[in-house]
Amino acid sequence: MSIVESVLRYRTDFLKRYGSRLSDEHRHALSAITRCRTEHYGQLSWHCGGCDQTRHLYRSCGHRGCPRCQTQDNEQWLSRQQEKLLPVEYFMVTFTLPAELRDIAWKHQKTVYELLLSSAVTTCRDFAVNDKQLKGEIGLSAVLHTQTRRLDYHPHVHLIIPAGAIDQKRRRWRVKSGGFLFSHKALAKVYRARMLKGLSVSGLLPTRKLPKSWVVDCRSVGSGLPALQYLSKYLYRGVIAEKQIVSDDGQRVTFSYREGGSGKRLTRTVDGPHFIWLLIQHTLPKGFRRVRDYGFLHGNAKRKRLLVQWCLKVTIPVHKALNKKPGVMCRSCGTSMVCRGFTALPIRFGYG
Repeated sequence: MSIVESVLRYRTDFLKRYGSRLSDEHRHALSAITRCRTEHYGQLSWHCGGCDQTRHLYRSCGHRGCPRCQTQDNEQWLSRQQEKLLPVEYFMVTFTLPAELRDIAWKHQKTVYELLLSSAVTTCRDFAVNDKQLKGEIGLSAVLHTQTRRLDYHPHVHLIIPAGAIDQKRRRWRVKSGGFLFSHKALAKVYRARMLKGLSVSGLLPTRKLPKSWVVDCRSVGSGLPALQYLSKYLYRGVIAEKQIVSDDGQRVTFSYREGGSGKRLTRTVDGPHFIWLLIQHTLPKGFRRVRDYGFLHGNAKRKRLLVQWCLKVTIPVHKALNKKPGVMCRSCGTSMVCRGFTALPIRFGYG
């Protein structure tokens, strides 16, 4: 049983139970997932030059919440980051929103998510400027996640940071050594203060007491291309993968997940409608970019980044190292097929 089949099976009961809680973005995500690779999005005609055969395949929906449409995003991100590769140690810093603020985050997603990203990024950038070894501008890749491994609502931000900085005043490149980037406790204090200030300015600061200690994790994830390849799978894994579905008995769905820290594989069983809710609730607001680059990793900083790579004598690996799969292969002769056209098919409108 696939994720899409489970969604189709329980969609009617899901809409009855959760319909009043759905936004337009939620309904659009549900529609895209159920219509992915169907006549709704039309079909492409592929031609084989080897044996002169033609195949007609339905197009994917391309929605970022669809479990079938994650591979392409993963390859594109890895390709872009490979061009920015530096011979330094990479770190992942995770900033978590406390449970006491999740209700506010759910009701005001765009505002709180923007504040969460900006607070995390500016905190790390300021720490780098004041660091004794770095003393300059760092590069960051940020990604927002809203789910736990159990698919519960849990907003947090991951920052991928190469441990090097540009000192623009002295025109120098500095590297952080020793397998340590920043103190997670110090990061948490500054991050907490900036989040609370931002919530206050936005008029969203709750009156109830909030925890004094917030959670920030800072750990090394290796160096070079292997680290990026590992991180790309982590960043673009989607809400859940098809292989995580253990069973669907017609009433309840069981899926597996790995426990944080120990890596032990566990399972969770929920009724069908609630399983769809666990997927759909993580749909982001329309137009919100959950993956962003900053500093010398930003797209507009290409000249600065190329200068650093030249000074460090970095050789950029060719894109073949990504092992990108061909689009469509001929089933008869194995030749790569060429797209010859697109056909729009009659569709029924509405969310279904």
